[in-house]
Amino acid sequence: MAVDLSDGEESRQSARMGTRLAGKTALVTGAAAGIGRAVADRFAAEGARVAYADRDADGAVAAAGASGGRAVPMDVADEDSVAGGFAALAADGWVPDVVVVNAGVQLFGQDAEIADLDLDVWRRTHEVNLTGAFLTVKHAVRGMLTVGGGSIVLTGSPTAVRGEGAEFTAYASSKAGMHGLGRTVAAAYARRGIRVNTVVPPYTETGLVSTLTADPVARAAIVGRIPMGRAGTTDDLEGVMVFLASDESVFATGATFAVDGGMTTL
Repeated sequence: MAVDLSDGEESRQSARMGTRLAGKTALVTGAAAGIGRAVADRFAAEGARVAYADRDADGAVAAAGASGGRAVPMDVADEDSVAGGFAALAADGWVPDVVVVNAGVQLFGQDAEIADLDLDVWRRTHEVNLTGAFLTVKHAVRGMLTVGGGSIVLTGSPTAVRGEGAEFTAYASSKAGMHGLGRTVAAAYARRGIRVNTVVPPYTETGLVSTLTADPVARAAIVGRIPMGRAGTTDDLEGVMVFLASDESVFATGATFAVDGGMTTL
C-alpha cells in the first residue's frame, strides 16, 4: 500500500538514502532495537551491507530482514559468542570494516549511588557495557587488520563526561571506561589504518530508558538540562554515525563527538 508523505517528509527520507557507505561492511551491536537498529538501518540505506548483532536473536532476524541485512546472534559479554559472530561473517567474506559498539544495559531501580550499590549490579553493568565493548573492539580490530583498516564507533554517554550519572554509579563508570578504551585503541592502531571515535548521544527515548520516559518528573528534570529544550531521537544520531563510518572522516580518530543538544556544554 502506498504511503502518502508530506513534501518535507519525502525530502527527508530521500536525503537519507544514498551511497556514502557503498562498498562498506558494517556490524552494529545492539541492533535489534533503539539506537542500534536506527543506525544499522541508515547504514543499509547508505549502501553498506550490514550485520545486525544482538543477543536477542529473533529481534536481530526481524530487524535485518526488514533492511536486507544479516542477523548475527551475539552476546557481547561472552567472548566465544563475539568471536564466533565475527568468524561466521569472515567465513562468508563479510569482514566488517565498520563496527558500531552500541550494545548496553542500564539497570534502573538497581544502579545507585556508590554507598548503596550492590556488587552484582556493578558487575552485570560492566560486563555488558565495558567488557562487552572490549570484546567487540578486540575482535573488530583483529578483522580490520586483515583488510587494511576500518572505523570503529563507540556509543558513549553524557554520564561519562559530567555528573549526569550521580545515581547511576555502575552505568556512568562503565561508559567512562568505554570512552577511555576508545582513546587508547585509537592511539594504538592509528598507523595501521584503524580509526576509533566516540559519539555522545543525548538523553534518547528508546526502550533502554523507558523507566525515565514513563516518569514525567524525572523526564522533565533531564530534558530541562538540555539547552535545545527537547529529548533526543535516534534520527539525531544517524548522520554523525554515517560520517564516522564513511571515508569523509578519514582523519578523525580518538575524538569524542557530542550530539546531545548541548547537554555536555554546560
